Amino acid sequence: MTSFDVRRQPTSAGVYLMKDAAGKILYVGKAKNLRARLRSYLQAERDTRPQIKFLMERTETIETIVTDTEKEALILENTLIKKHRPRYNIHLRDDKTFVSLRIDLRDEFPMLEIVRQVRQDGARYFGPFASSSALRQTLKEIYRIFPLRHYPPAKCRQRGRPCLFHQIGQCSAPCHGLISPAAYKLLVDGVLALLDGRQGEVVDMLRRRMIAASGEQKYEEAAALRDHIHAIEQTVEQQKSVRYGVIDQDVVGIFRQGGEVEVVMLFYRQGKLTARRNYNLTWQLDEAELLAEFITQFYGRDVPIPEEVVLPFEIEGMVPLSEWLTERRGRKVRVLVPHRGERMRLVELANRNAREVWQERGSRDEARHRVLAEIKQRLHLQRLPQRMECFDVSTIQGQATVASMAVVLNGEPAPAEYRHYRVKTVVGADDYAALQEVLQRRLQRGLEEGNLPDFMLIDGGKGQLGVLTMVLDELHLSAGIDIAGIAKSRVKANVRGRSVDRSEERIFLPGRKNPVILRRGSAALFLLERLRDEAHRFAITHHRKVRGKAHLQSSLGDIPGIGPKRQRALLKHFGSLNRIKTASLIDLQAMPGLPARIAEEIYRHFHG
Repeated sequence: MTSFDVRRQPTSAGVYLMKDAAGKILYVGKAKNLRARLRSYLQAERDTRPQIKFLMERTETIETIVTDTEKEALILENTLIKKHRPRYNIHLRDDKTFVSLRIDLRDEFPMLEIVRQVRQDGARYFGPFASSSALRQTLKEIYRIFPLRHYPPAKCRQRGRPCLFHQIGQCSAPCHGLISPAAYKLLVDGVLALLDGRQGEVVDMLRRRMIAASGEQKYEEAAALRDHIHAIEQTVEQQKSVRYGVIDQDVVGIFRQGGEVEVVMLFYRQGKLTARRNYNLTWQLDEAELLAEFITQFYGRDVPIPEEVVLPFEIEGMVPLSEWLTERRGRKVRVLVPHRGERMRLVELANRNAREVWQERGSRDEARHRVLAEIKQRLHLQRLPQRMECFDVSTIQGQATVASMAVVLNGEPAPAEYRHYRVKTVVGADDYAALQEVLQRRLQRGLEEGNLPDFMLIDGGKGQLGVLTMVLDELHLSAGIDIAGIAKSRVKANVRGRSVDRSEERIFLPGRKNPVILRRGSAALFLLERLRDEAHRFAITHHRKVRGKAHLQSSLGDIPGIGPKRQRALLKHFGSLNRIKTASLIDLQAMPGLPARIAEEIYRHFHG
């Protein structure tokens, strides 16, 4: 490292950026006292921590940015990490499984929505919940008890009658005036009480409705309410022993083994454990720095923020962290480290979860390694196929031809690495030419970026494999990348035509006449089939999307005055192209922002 005079650095709060010889940022950190923090790094020869020496050996220069407060340093650090994505900082991807419930009480008839982002928009949010499928099942039960609306009123009013949900008793149809705002508010109050964990209030409310229905001799309605009460009481009984407390808490647990760290978050809502999330991270520095950076990045996204964040140990800047979270939430947030009592037991539980997840992950890694080793041995590969890619082409009579690339990293699908391609140079139905174009584009880019696969799988037989072989030869990559083609099993009738025989999946290798047959049901065959199926699914999905857009543009784009922006507005307003085609002139003229002349043009185009 070049000379760096730590004595010239300020003693105030700020952010420091460690850079290599090329000026690339390796690590971004924050400190309450920049001089003290950097002195601890620069005294690496006396520091016994190997992770500090590891970072300093690669650092050439250090840049500092002074801030007025610790909170500003925290925010700036988070911003710089997102912008530069330094190699030695952690990087949390958006958790696609995070789901919450949203309800905006400012609407005349509020509705429940499943969302993946929590925004500061004045609405109420509940969550996070473990899975969207489980949440949708819960919503079905809620709608049976409290039939709130399912769709925006404007969309429902386009129909001549209430929707199907109203017919099965899961919507009160406020859009058609079948319930008053006051009566609808009672339903909303019941839903809020249920989601807030105040089941006792809900049971009392339903019991009053049951008695009233029974007094009016509406025995079927009374029996249904009785069943709802029984279901809620059972749920309450099951949850009584979870834990004491009625506040929302996120509890963090951590387990470290060498440079690998497992972080677990337990989400408690109204005293009940609603979800768990775990993150496997690679980290070389102190655990306190890891935890501080993790908390900042986690809550820097659109996620629910609870009343308390419970940590397993002290980190620097807990007060500014609490202030920052309070600003983001709009209400007081406490960040604390317990040393005894109920919160301490929760932290111990989170730490145990982190250890179990790490051990589980290790077992899965060993199993995946065995599968990759089997693929390497059976297909005679040069190396372990840690990065496997599969390609597929999708087209209908040469129209809207697209291709896809699915990726498996270390035995696990990596959707973030998937890519789809629009075929640009091929006209008509020529799958081989389309595949050749896509493979050339992929490999040429891989050469430029230094990101090539260990193994490439083609969905097809000898013909498709020959195209891949030719492309590799042209780019002089044949010696460095293993390849194979996977052909679907053939189905054929027997001699009498009375039964059907299905052949095994066939895997073709270059230079080999007969295909390799892997044992049906083997883990190696399952992984290759899964990779092939993912490529096919991804190609088909994208092809449908491209074809749908082309159909929409060909139908609306021919109308004078309809450009891409107005096409999107029409589709958003009416919901589908078929509804635009069948809309009356009055419906078209009623669309906000659509001139009467354009409405007449659209109507004439579809109705003559």
